[in-house]
Amino acid sequence: MRLRGTIACGWRVKVVDVPQVVRNKTLAFGAREWLSTLGDRVAELERQWAIKVNGAFDGATEAYVAAAIMSDGMPAVLKVVMPRVEAVMRHEATVLRLAGGDGCVRLLRASEELGALLLERLGPALSDLPVGVADRHEILCATVQRLWRPAPGCGLPTGAEKGRWLIDFILATWDELNRPCSERAVEDAVACAERRILAHDDELAMLVHGDVHQWNALRAKEGFKLVDPDGLLAEREYDMGILMREDPLELMDEGPHERARWLARRCQLDARAIWEWGVVERVSTGLLCTQIDLQPVGRQMLDAADVVSGLAWT
Repeated sequence: MRLRGTIACGWRVKVVDVPQVVRNKTLAFGAREWLSTLGDRVAELERQWAIKVNGAFDGATEAYVAAAIMSDGMPAVLKVVMPRVEAVMRHEATVLRLAGGDGCVRLLRASEELGALLLERLGPALSDLPVGVADRHEILCATVQRLWRPAPGCGLPTGAEKGRWLIDFILATWDELNRPCSERAVEDAVACAERRILAHDDELAMLVHGDVHQWNALRAKEGFKLVDPDGLLAEREYDMGILMREDPLELMDEGPHERARWLARRCQLDARAIWEWGVVERVSTGLLCTQIDLQPVGRQMLDAADVVSGLAWT
């Protein structure tokens, strides 16, 4: 189901379709007005950037993402973010400028005023390709390693700041949703986040993506590129923690400890730090998916969190 709105655009009427997941999250954020004015923003961006915007893509959760064509015929992607994530958009733009198209999608235009980015058009997502979990992890590791680099003074939040935010989000959302996972899982996530906060070192922190998964990796002319970076100055293990939360059913089958160890060997990182970020991300993302009714993945993550909370790191 999509929410539709119409706007006057010269002599024609433009229809703006908003995927249901985006609509659910917008309403959860209390940003109904953003939905009602989205068409006006898109029309203004078409005028300012000399682009033509077509239908929205499925798969986005925090933005209106649509196909666009530039005046020279070059295909592009328009991304208009919802209000509560405008700061995230600024961080995303910072990451993309620093990456310069290496490991991440190339940034073509940005408007902080309208909360929008214009990006190069890439191919299908890794999630849509017939690639097994092991090969998928190899692709994601190889792609994100191209992004990791020192970036002191760039203004991005630190891993310690993100850890504190995640603790607050987990505690508040767990109560708000009537405690959809065990108290032990929440306590484990909070304890892991506190350890990663203490371990943060500004001098060793690197530019990391912050949300590395198969839906955020798109085929490029050569290999893959990442989209939708959260953007942090953190230990590289944070990005590997995202891979620990993904594919929760397969995680249980293969063994959570083994995945952490493989990621650590592959990228020459600390396995325990990967494990701990995975615990935090699994609970926080499971709660978020439950909040916006993105199922069954939300339930699967929280079920995995309940099991993993009973396992000590060895």
